[in-house]
Amino acid sequence: MSESNQLRAITKKPLNAETPLAALENDITPGDLVYVRNHFDIPEIDPGSWELLISGKAENPSGWTLEALSELPQAVGVMTLECAGNGRSGMDPSPPGTPWGFGAVSFVEYRGTSLANVLNLAGIAPDVVEVLFIGADHGEVMPGRKERYARSLPLEVALDSRTALVWELNGQPLTPSHGFPLRLMVPTWYGMASVKWLQEVRLISEPFAGYFQVEHYVYQQDETAHDGEPVREIRPRALITHPVDGAALARGHIEVRGAAWTGHGTIHRVEFSTDNGGSWQPAELSPSSSEFGSRQWRHVWTPDTTGNFVLLARATDSSGNSQPLNYIWNALGYGNNGVRPVKISIT
Repeated sequence: MSESNQLRAITKKPLNAETPLAALENDITPGDLVYVRNHFDIPEIDPGSWELLISGKAENPSGWTLEALSELPQAVGVMTLECAGNGRSGMDPSPPGTPWGFGAVSFVEYRGTSLANVLNLAGIAPDVVEVLFIGADHGEVMPGRKERYARSLPLEVALDSRTALVWELNGQPLTPSHGFPLRLMVPTWYGMASVKWLQEVRLISEPFAGYFQVEHYVYQQDETAHDGEPVREIRPRALITHPVDGAALARGHIEVRGAAWTGHGTIHRVEFSTDNGGSWQPAELSPSSSEFGSRQWRHVWTPDTTGNFVLLARATDSSGNSQPLNYIWNALGYGNNGVRPVKISIT
């Protein structure tokens, strides 16, 4: 199997692996090529005894089996799932954390039920401000300190009909690496919010201050965000998927193509440069695959000469956010959506 048809392992223990960029030319990333993000070893869960506990400031605390959840009104959607550290390896100096290239992103179709269906049945106490999600995965985050993966959402985001409890990805039941038997999905937010291997949903009356909430997944020393600002919506990005970096191509009509996405509205424009940003031309955008998915784009380029070229693509979304030309560094390596150069030669 060629590298373009398999995940690229970044770390093996725990397993973290990237989607090959060529797979991003699909509106839905093939299931076996969806990137994998793990903080700890994949937990072993017995589906026969598993249930989701709804606890805390719930008027009717309850436990839900997967069968019971599946009887609720179903939610189906397509969304961009992107790790907040995608592109971290492009930063200089390299921040700590998993050294992701640019393939920690996939476009997925999910099936489940809106979280609001469960929360409303549980009854929400008047003083609830956040909803906490606790996964089954846990481990050591530093010598002598163990943590369980847990994160919260503001109540209004948790009650958004698009926030879902999900048991199926790309038409198949969740696999262990993607959160079997149940995970959270939060469209428009980076993937850290989409907690896997859910065990408990707890309604709380004070903001959660856990390790993965306030010590990680916050911006620090980022020129576009204040220190401690939570990582939330996906920053706009366009990637060139063809040609690949380092390609040598014969002079002629060359189709340059790629994908673009954002968590701030929809992709409004993609521009393309063949001279390292000296000039820009509009790319042709395909219809949007979904409200929260990607937009494919293409540009047919006919080089006037042979030689070496630097190709760039940048996206602008409907909220007016554009990709910066340079990588924006921050201390934990989050949200790097600087334009990724592709160097090629024309013979």
